[in-house]
Order: sequence, then structure tokens, then C-alpha cells
Amino acid sequence: MTIAANARWLVPVVLAIGFAAVATHHPASAAAPADKVTLAPHRAVYDLKLAKSQSSRSVQGVRGRILYDFSGNACDGYELQFRQVSELDSGEGKAALSDLRSTTWEDGAAKKFRFNSENMVNDTRTDVVNGRADRNADTVAVNLSKPKEKTLTVPSGSVFPIEHMRRVIVAAREGKTILEFPVYDGSETGEKLYNTLTVIGRAIAPGAKPPADAAAKVPALAKLTRWPVTISYFEQQDAKDERGGEQTPVYSISFELYENGISRALVLNYSDFSISGEMTALEMKQEKACP
Repeated sequence: MTIAANARWLVPVVLAIGFAAVATHHPASAAAPADKVTLAPHRAVYDLKLAKSQSSRSVQGVRGRILYDFSGNACDGYELQFRQVSELDSGEGKAALSDLRSTTWEDGAAKKFRFNSENMVNDTRTDVVNGRADRNADTVAVNLSKPKEKTLTVPSGSVFPIEHMRRVIVAAREGKTILEFPVYDGSETGEKLYNTLTVIGRAIAPGAKPPADAAAKVPALAKLTRWPVTISYFEQQDAKDERGGEQTPVYSISFELYENGISRALVLNYSDFSISGEMTALEMKQEKACP
């Protein structure tokens, strides 16, 4: 799972996207993987804090940290070890401490995806998910072993998290501003498929708007283009649902995305509050070239 996929567990969100109706539409397809993108193995730490609260009954304070440890390449596949620890203060001395840990592996051809995650709330395990997904010509077959053994399928046009990020980078390089894909990331009980709307902003040229966080300490990043990106996640609508109207997201995340896959300046957007994630540490790892 990517940062966007992993961070969604915090709370539901209702966040209207007013410009979706007039944007250029790029539908999901079973296109070839974005093999022109080289993702950089790295280890990043993001410190979390409350950015905005719009209601007196909302969250009063947030503190926490994300650890994002990414490795691999297109030949060996991509492995991500992710941990997010967050304490949410709802006021009146009430706080909840959540600890989400996950490990995923996705092959470079975007045909295989393995996932394992566990979430603890106040030292009590609340969610455990373990499974795999395999793409074939007609569909994506999902086999779950936890929280219970189950098999299901999702459409072949669905993408896995790392492939989704690679396609966003390709689209950004091509000057596209909108992408829409169903994404399967093994989150929640492993049975969810989300529609996603990705909005890509104007490119930030190499050397422009120098960051003041840990990204500034990596000279190689100053030579790369980056883009402001917002990804919104929507529930799959029932075909029988005839209510119509504009659908609102469950959750969204905004960040700046470098063309090597590194993200900075996170903002996690929920219904009545948002959380910022400042990159406080960044370690570039040894790259292993494909044969």
C-alpha cells in the first residue's frame, strides 16, 4: 500500500470535488505497466500534526508519525514496509492511540500483489488482513487468509497501489491533469475496491520552490521535477443505486510527488479536519539495477 492507501483507516471523510465534472476524463484500462518510471528505494519519516479542525465536536489534537520504507525494482518487484502511529485527541481528556503496520509486495509487471496488515487501537488489535491478488486476462483474483478465508474477484482494469503511483508519474510527465482508476490495495477487510480521482497540478521545475524539510538535504532531488497531487478515494457505487448526484470521497490525500516516487508535504483530508505530515527524515537506499 502507498501512503494514501495506508492512511485511510483513521476516519471516514466527506470532501466534495467541485471541478471533477469539467475535467478531462481518462478511464481505467488494462494498459501496459508504466515501465518508463524508475522508483527510488528510500526510507522516509513524516511527523503528523493537526492542520485544521472545522468543528468544535471534531478532533482537537493529533500527533503521530509515519515510517515509509520502500525498496525493490521492476525486475524483483517492489516491497513496502509501512507504519503509522497516531494519537487523536477528541477533547475532554479522551484520546485514541492507533498503530497500523503493513507489508506489501507488488511485482514490476503489476500482475501480482501480496499484502499483510495489522491495526492496534489502544493496545487492542482491531484489524488483521493477509492475502494476495493475481491478475489474469479477464479479472483480478483475490485470495484472503485473514480476517477469514475468502476468494473474490475485482475488474481487470483495477490497478495495485505502486502501479497506480507509476501511472500518475507518467501522466504528470505527459501534462495530463486528471486520472481515474479503480484501485485494489487490500485495505480494511481486503474486500474493498475504491474508485480514485487523481488531480495533478502544475509541474514544479527542478530547483524551483526549494523545500525546507528533509528533502532539502538530498541534492539529487533538486534535479528532479515534482508535482502537487491530490488523490480522492470513492466507495464503489451499487449499479442499482439510482440516487444520482455528485459522489463525495471517503478520504483524500494531497502531497508533492517527485518523478522518482518520493512524496513530501502530506495533507490527509477528512470530513471536518485535516492532518499535515512533514518529512523529517529521508534516507536514500542502495539501488539495485535490473539485469
